[in-house]
Amino acid sequence: MSDMDLEKPSPATATQRHGAHMAPKDHEPGDGCLAQVIRIPVRVVVVLVVIPVRMVWDVLVLCGRAVERVLLRPLGRALGWVFEKVITPVALALAWLAAAIGKALFYWPWVALWRYVVVPVVTYGLVVPVVWVYRQLLTPLGHGIAWLVEHLLVAPVTWVYRQLLTPLGHGVAAALAWLAKALFYRPWVALWRYVVVPVVTYGLVVPAAWVYRQLLTPLGHGIAWLTGALWRGSVRLVRTLLVAPVVWLYRYVLAPVGREIASAVGVAWRIAGHVSRAVGRGLKWLAWNMVGRPARWCYREVCTPVGHFVRDALWRPAADAAVQTGRAARAALASARETVRQARRDAWRALIGTPREPRAVAGPVGQARNLGGGQQTQTVPGAAAEPEISLPQQG
Repeated sequence: MSDMDLEKPSPATATQRHGAHMAPKDHEPGDGCLAQVIRIPVRVVVVLVVIPVRMVWDVLVLCGRAVERVLLRPLGRALGWVFEKVITPVALALAWLAAAIGKALFYWPWVALWRYVVVPVVTYGLVVPVVWVYRQLLTPLGHGIAWLVEHLLVAPVTWVYRQLLTPLGHGVAAALAWLAKALFYRPWVALWRYVVVPVVTYGLVVPAAWVYRQLLTPLGHGIAWLTGALWRGSVRLVRTLLVAPVVWLYRYVLAPVGREIASAVGVAWRIAGHVSRAVGRGLKWLAWNMVGRPARWCYREVCTPVGHFVRDALWRPAADAAVQTGRAARAALASARETVRQARRDAWRALIGTPREPRAVAGPVGQARNLGGGQQTQTVPGAAAEPEISLPQQG
C-alpha cells in the first residue's frame, strides 16, 4: 500500500464522499429537534387525511375523462358539424339577403337620387350660373373698383402721410417720450434705487440673514441630532424586542413546521395515489370476475352457439328462400312484360297494318352518271359520263 492509501481522509472529503447519499432525500440543513419530533406524527395524520381526498380526486378525474370521452367529444363534434353545415350557410344566406334588401331599400335609392337628381340640379342650376356671374360680372367689376380705389384714394392718402404727417409725428413723438420719462419713469427709478433698495437691504435682509446664520442653523442642527438619536434608539428597541423574536420564531419554529407539513402533504399525496390505484385495480378485478368474466362466458358459451344455430337453421334458409322467391318474381315480371309488349305489338299491327318494306329503285338505262361534275367519280368504270339533268328538266 502506498502512502496515499494510508492517509486518513479529511472531514470535508468524507462529507463530500458519503454525506450526499447518507442524508435523507427531504433533509433540510438546519433542521432542529422540533422538525425531527413532529415529522412522523404529522405525516401519519396527513396521510390519513389525504387518502380519502386523493381517492375522491381520482374518482372525479375518471368520471371527468369518461364524460369528456363519451359525452363532450361527440357533443362538440355534433355542434361543430351543425355550426359548419347548417348555421354558417344559413347565417351567410341571411346576411347576403339582408345586405341585398338593405341596399335595395336604403342605398341604391339615395345613390340614384344623388347621382341623377341632386348633382345635376346643383351643378347646372347653381354652380354653373354662379361661376358664370363670378367670371363675367364680378371679376371685371372688382378689377375696376380696385383700380379706382388705388388711383383715387390710396395714392393721395399715401402722399399726405409721407410728406406731412411723418415729419410732424416724429417731433411730437420725441416731445411726448421726453415728457413721459420725466413724469413717469425717472421719479420711480430714483425712488427704487435710493429709498426701497437701501431700506429693504439694511432693514430686512441683513437682520434675517444674521438670525438664520447665528440662531436658526445651530438650533436646527441640534434638533436634527436629537431626532436622529431618538430614531436610532427606537429602531434598535423595535429590532431587539419585536423583530428578533419574530425572526427566531419564523426561522426555528414556523419554517421547519411548514416545511414538514408541505413535505408530509407531498408524501401523503403520492402514497394516496398508490393506495387509490391499488383500490382501483382491486375494484376492476372484482368487477371483471363478478360481471365481465360471467358475461364473456355467457356470450361465448350460450349466445354464440344460439346465434350460429339461428343463422344456420333459420336465417340462411329464409334468406335463400327469399332470394329464390325474388328471382322467380323477377322472371315472372320479365315474362309478363314481354307478353304485354308482344300483345301491344300485335294489336298495333292489327290496327295499322304491317310496315312496308323498302325497295330498291333502278336507275336510268344509259351512260354512267358523273358524280360531282368531273371525270374523277363515276358510277360505272370505263363508261363515258352522261350530262347531268335535273329531275324537273327530265319531265
